Amino acid sequence: MSAERTITDFVRALRSADVKVSTAETLDAVKAVDLVGYEDREFLKTALRSVLAKSEAEKDTYDRLFELFFQRKKKEQSEEATTAEQDTDEDSGEPQNFMDIAESSDEAAIEMALERAGQASGLQDIRFSTQTSYYAQQMLKEMGVREMEAELLVQLQAHTPEGDAEAERMMDARKKMTARAIEFAKQQFEVFGAGATQQFREDFLADKRINEMDRSDMERMKPLIQKLAKRLVSKHSRRKRQKNRGQLDIRKTLRANAGRDGVPFDVHWRQTKKDRPKLVLICDVSGSVARFVRFLLLFLYCVRDVVPDLHTYAFSARLKDVGPYLDTSLDGFESAMERILAEIGWGSTDYGQALSDLQVDHWSKIDRRTTVIVLGDARSNHGDPRIDIFEELAAKTKRIVWLNPEARPLWGTGDSEMLRYFPHCSTVTMLSNLKQLERAIDDVLMHYS
Repeated sequence: MSAERTITDFVRALRSADVKVSTAETLDAVKAVDLVGYEDREFLKTALRSVLAKSEAEKDTYDRLFELFFQRKKKEQSEEATTAEQDTDEDSGEPQNFMDIAESSDEAAIEMALERAGQASGLQDIRFSTQTSYYAQQMLKEMGVREMEAELLVQLQAHTPEGDAEAERMMDARKKMTARAIEFAKQQFEVFGAGATQQFREDFLADKRINEMDRSDMERMKPLIQKLAKRLVSKHSRRKRQKNRGQLDIRKTLRANAGRDGVPFDVHWRQTKKDRPKLVLICDVSGSVARFVRFLLLFLYCVRDVVPDLHTYAFSARLKDVGPYLDTSLDGFESAMERILAEIGWGSTDYGQALSDLQVDHWSKIDRRTTVIVLGDARSNHGDPRIDIFEELAAKTKRIVWLNPEARPLWGTGDSEMLRYFPHCSTVTMLSNLKQLERAIDDVLMHYS
């Protein structure tokens, strides 16, 4: 296999596992292989890692896939070197048909036959573990199992001791090679498909309605939320660095490089001052909304690197500052949430009282830099919704973003006050799944970039 083909396949495996590799990086990897070769495995591993993996998470994925992908590379290279100058399979002494392969004592030859059959059957396209049996059967076909089965039928129909013995030999060979092909397909799935399967599961969870999730879903969501949050942190940290650089300051640049005949070795930029994200979170933790609150708080907890100024309040009736509850390690998040729900999540929901508490006790935390995020269904048990306070809040803040688990047709029905709050909001978003939550937080942060 050429260096180009080898690296192309390896890059496919990395991309399937969510490692971002550009075309330019792929070409650099090919050049690296041309320079270092395959003989020194650790040297090759280090060289390719420097080109293909950037973050710590990507390096961990890279290390795992490298070991899986290149575990047969040395053997393969040795085999190719042996047969490079030979024109035909007959001259090489390699197994010629299915039975020759199955009964060969040359493990390298069997491995090579499996490699070739895997490539011919498109095994690199495997994406799900349930496909291993299918691809194993396709590999057997490529190795000539159909011809062997035709001969097997002839021997069974002969009804002779010699035919029966030959048929048994063939069936044993088929059983052995089926097991080898399945094992090989499983190995290739780990290389090419495991990442894609994980991505499929994550996409499914991200689209699943939060109010339909069971306890097992909730546990699987935690690492997914952390992953999405890290992506947002990376995105907005990068945007901040780019924006803060500002425009080129021509005057300062020319002055600084006057002694270099004006050649701009020392470049100066006009600094652009941007507000740091400042969020005030107001969460309805009554029974109908509590599950959504858990995800929002966990998401925002994971983006604290770009939102250091975060004030969190929760209410059913009376509003309470729950920031101190959450100022723990991520490992303590669940216990903090249980405490919040136990202490505040009971009682009759009263949005008007919560807004009054906010005005009396926490008004000073809000200014023109603040984005207020309200999470709730605006169902206030027919109490006074205090639209007057909400209107003052809208005038006092940078933006008000309302995340409502209920669909718009339900607004204003029963005890819903959403239609009265709506005109004073900058954005109202239906929140039913994790993708919508990610987009909402991304939009909030974009207004500070």
